[in-house]
Amino acid sequence: MMIIITDPKELQKMSMDLRRQGKTIALVPSMGYFHEGHLTLMEAAKKRADKVIVSLFVNPTQFGPGEDLDNYPQDLKRDADLAREKGVDILFTPQKSQMYYPDHSTWVEVPELSENLCAKSRPVHFRGVATVVTKLLMTALPDIAVFGEKDWQQLAIIKRMVRDLNIPVEIVGHPIVRNADGLALSSRNIYLTDDEKKLAPMLQKGLRTIKESVDKGENDAKVLIGKLTKFYNEMIPGSEIDYIQIVHPENISIIDKVNGPALCAVAVRLGKARLIDNLLIKM
Repeated sequence: MMIIITDPKELQKMSMDLRRQGKTIALVPSMGYFHEGHLTLMEAAKKRADKVIVSLFVNPTQFGPGEDLDNYPQDLKRDADLAREKGVDILFTPQKSQMYYPDHSTWVEVPELSENLCAKSRPVHFRGVATVVTKLLMTALPDIAVFGEKDWQQLAIIKRMVRDLNIPVEIVGHPIVRNADGLALSSRNIYLTDDEKKLAPMLQKGLRTIKESVDKGENDAKVLIGKLTKFYNEMIPGSEIDYIQIVHPENISIIDKVNGPALCAVAVRLGKARLIDNLLIKM
């Protein structure tokens, strides 16, 4: 039977008790409004540990001015029902006042990996992410934590943070979960109109054209980015490209030539939605 906990200290005590009993713990951090992608992460966590904790917290410190903090979709009852159906053991739903003191002044940053991709247009985002994930890891005390690969930069930052700070947890990335049309699942897809939903799958189709170009021998990143820019401008009318970059998949540094593993990552604004996607290119 799933229990809901709001107090970080209560969760920490329960996790310590579980560990003393020899139980393994998996954590799935989230901001809620669950979709099939979240549920898939819960299933993966359940296969890897005795107990699954899902955190549901819309973290205010990872939102910048003018972003959608106040409008981020939330439905706790719906989320609790879905988590319960997936066999989650603990749903952690703290309030902001329980996660951040009024005079909170400690931050976790991973500067080297926070320069490109989403960091360009969301300068405070990853500081907030790294800080809240550290707090969640210290509270839930998991053996593993599962994250989706759609937010690849976030995953890379968390892996580096855990390594550098010697946090005893295994970070597991899970492949992107998509609709049948190829659109990566996201809570923010709710912002899309019916017409925009027809255009949004072009995000992934464009990424596949880059993979095809690389397979045919094109390795110049500028040429590849130019092709993808042209594709999006033609195939997603009315959209605004936030970024298209090709980076090293581990350190998120810009790559000029695709001669080894590379990540092509994109962010596109379509109506009220900011859509992100990526494709790992393996040589």
